[in-house]
Amino acid sequence: MTVLSSSLGPSSPGFAENRAALLERLAELDAAQEQARAGGGEKYVARHHARGKLLPRERIELLLDPDSPFLELSPVAGYGTDFPVGASVVTGIGVVEGVECLVVANDPTVRGGAVNPWSLAKTRRAGEIALANRLPMVNLVESAGADLPTQAEIFIPGGRVFRDLTRLSAARIPTVSVVFGNATAGGAYVPGMSDHVIMIRERSQVYLAGPPLVKMATGEVTDDESLGGAAMHATVSGLADFLAADERDGLRLARQCVRRLNRRKQGPAPRNPLPQPPKHDPEELLGIVSSDLKVPFDPREVLARILDGSEFDEFKPAYGGALVTGWGELHGYPVGVLANARGVLFSEEAQKAAQFIQLANAADTPLLFLQNTTGYMVGTEYEQRGIIKHGALMINAVSNSTVPHLTVNLGASYGAGNYGMCGRAYEPRFLFTWPNAKSAVMGPAQLAGVLSIVARQAAAARGRPYDEESDAAMRMMVEQQIESQSGALFLSGRLYDDGVIDPRDTRTVLGLCLSAVHNASVRGADGFGVFRM
Repeated sequence: MTVLSSSLGPSSPGFAENRAALLERLAELDAAQEQARAGGGEKYVARHHARGKLLPRERIELLLDPDSPFLELSPVAGYGTDFPVGASVVTGIGVVEGVECLVVANDPTVRGGAVNPWSLAKTRRAGEIALANRLPMVNLVESAGADLPTQAEIFIPGGRVFRDLTRLSAARIPTVSVVFGNATAGGAYVPGMSDHVIMIRERSQVYLAGPPLVKMATGEVTDDESLGGAAMHATVSGLADFLAADERDGLRLARQCVRRLNRRKQGPAPRNPLPQPPKHDPEELLGIVSSDLKVPFDPREVLARILDGSEFDEFKPAYGGALVTGWGELHGYPVGVLANARGVLFSEEAQKAAQFIQLANAADTPLLFLQNTTGYMVGTEYEQRGIIKHGALMINAVSNSTVPHLTVNLGASYGAGNYGMCGRAYEPRFLFTWPNAKSAVMGPAQLAGVLSIVARQAAAARGRPYDEESDAAMRMMVEQQIESQSGALFLSGRLYDDGVIDPRDTRTVLGLCLSAVHNASVRGADGFGVFRM
C-alpha cells in the first residue's frame, strides 16, 4: 500500500477560515440534534418520568450492550417542517448480545408517539436498512397510532411498514417487539407481525380499537385490560410471548430473545482485525473544505484521515484526474474509493469510474463514494465527444453494481453528478452528509440565471421589453430559495440522507456501516446493462 502524504495543516492557507465556517455549521447541527433529544419538551418528559416510564433513548441504552456504540439514523428528520425535529421516533444500529440490530423506538413524549409523515418515512427507511443488511429489527413500541390530521398522507403508504415486517421474517431476519404502552389501531400490527413479542404487565395495551371506539362500533362496554392488556394477551389471545414485570425486565427479555437468535454474519470478517489508525489527524478534516464550494480540494487529504494507516493504492492516477479512484481499507474492511477531485466530471472520469466499479464487483469489494461534484461537463465540445453516453456508462455501472455502496457528501452534489456518484436515488446502503454540503439540480446562481435567460427569450419572442428590476428581484428570490433548500439540514430533515455527521466522525461512522453491511453477503454483479461505448 502507498501511504498518503499531506500538505494540510493549521498553518496552511485557508485552513483557519475553513475550520471556522464548518464549526458554525456544526453548531447549527448540534442545536437541531438537541431539539430532537428534547422530545416533546420538559413538560411532557417530566410527565412521562413521573409515570415511572423511560424515555426512548433510555430504553435503547438499556437494550444495547454496555459501552457499545449506537449509530443513530436520521436524527433531524422533520427539521424545517411543521413536525418536531426527530419525527417522534428514534432509529439506529446498535449491538445487542453481540448482534448488530436495527432499533426503532417511538417517542411517546411527542404527541403520544403518533405516526406522522416524517416518522413514517423514517421508520420505512429503517426497515430498508434492516432488509438490505440483514439486521434483526427490535421495535420499542409506544404509539398512539396515526396522527389523525395527516391521515391522508400516511394511511395508504403506512401499510408498507407492516408488510415490510413480514418480509423481514420471510427473509429469516428476526423481528422483536417490546410494547411499553399503547399500541393502538395500526400500531397493534407491529407486535402482531413480529416474530417475538414482549408485553409489560399493567402497562402494555394492544388493540385495534380502544374502549370508546368499541362502544361506538358495537355497543360493548369494556375496559383497557380486558380488551388489550398484557396479561390478557399473554394468557388468552397468545399475542404476547413474554410477560415482563416492568420496562427494565422487558428490555432484559428482549436481550434474551436476541441472544437466542443464533445469528452469524454472512459477509467476510475484516481482513485486519487490528487496523492501524490514520497517520494524519482527523481533527484536521475541519479545515479541508472551503465555505465557498466553488473552491476545489484534494480528496486524498480526506482519505489520509479516514483510511487505515492512511494507505491508498490509486487506480489510473494519470487519467481522468477530476475523479480519484483506488483501493484502501477502513477498520480492516477492504474498500474501493471514488472521490471527486475537481467538481466536474468529464468523459474520462466517467469511463474510469465505470471500469473501476466493474473491478470492485469482480473482487466483491464494497464501494465508498465521496461526493463533491457540480455534475457532468456541458458544452458543444463535450457533447460531441460523447459526454451523455459516457455519463450513462458510469450511471449504468453504479445502478447495476451489487456490492455494498456507502456515500458521503463532502461538499457539492449537483445535477446528474449526484446520480453518477451514487446519490439517494441509487440506493446506497448508507448515505451521510457533512454539515457544509449542498445538493440540488444545480447551484443557486446557475439556476436563477437559467430562469432569467428563459424569461428574456420569452419576452423577446413576444416583442415585449424586459423588466430588469423584476429580473433582479426574481434572481435574488430564487437564489435564496435554492440556497436554503439545498442545505444539509434541510435535506436531512426530509430523509434524503441517513444523517448529517461531524467530519471528524467520518471514519467511525463508516466503520460502523461497513460492519453492518457485512451481516449480509458481499457479492459483485454477474453482469451489467448495455454499455454505450
